[in-house]
Amino acid sequence: MLSANNNLVLLMPRMGISLGVGDKTVQEICDRHGISADFVLMICNMYTFPGCEPDKEELLETDMSMLVPYLRASHMYYINERMPHLERHLANIAHKSDERYALAMINFFSQYKKEMADHFDYEEKMVYPRLDRYRNRNNRNQHLSEKYDSPTTKKMSHTHNGMVDKISDLLQILYKYLPNNADTEELNELIFGLLQLSSDFERHAAVEDRVLIPYIELIERRAQ
Repeated sequence: MLSANNNLVLLMPRMGISLGVGDKTVQEICDRHGISADFVLMICNMYTFPGCEPDKEELLETDMSMLVPYLRASHMYYINERMPHLERHLANIAHKSDERYALAMINFFSQYKKEMADHFDYEEKMVYPRLDRYRNRNNRNQHLSEKYDSPTTKKMSHTHNGMVDKISDLLQILYKYLPNNADTEELNELIFGLLQLSSDFERHAAVEDRVLIPYIELIERRAQ
């Protein structure tokens, strides 16, 4: 599985799976970590095949207990690891750039980082708890007066698209105003890091749009 898509290495820690899997099968690895193999394969397929979209039967038949922890772990990866790493390279490059362009690049990235943090905070406070409430209900026949807020779904999807687009905007700024004396290795780290972030975040957004939201809607309908 990992040899088919090297980017899946980034997903394993977010699922609580350590590397060094030896010759074990996916089922054996997941059993060892107490995770649903069907869930792991679903997420890995979505990262490997961009058009992959589980149907409602697959969503309902799969153990989704790891979905929210996985998404939260992804948020922590972006905020605590990926963004600071990129910010350090950008700061080093901006230091050698024209002051006007350096300030523009730094401000653009800082604003993007804040938008990302705000978006994640919104999801974790307004969307994820809905799934937790359904999963933790003791009385499955209890009527829920709350109904799923469809504008929330639209807001998430719209924000996802905007955040992916802004990475492209930052890349265009870099391509146009990069200093000629910038360190090549530093530039490569930043540019390829942004490209990797764009690809990774796009898949992350797809999981929320095609798995999280449909799954919440499905279990809500069943609970009514």
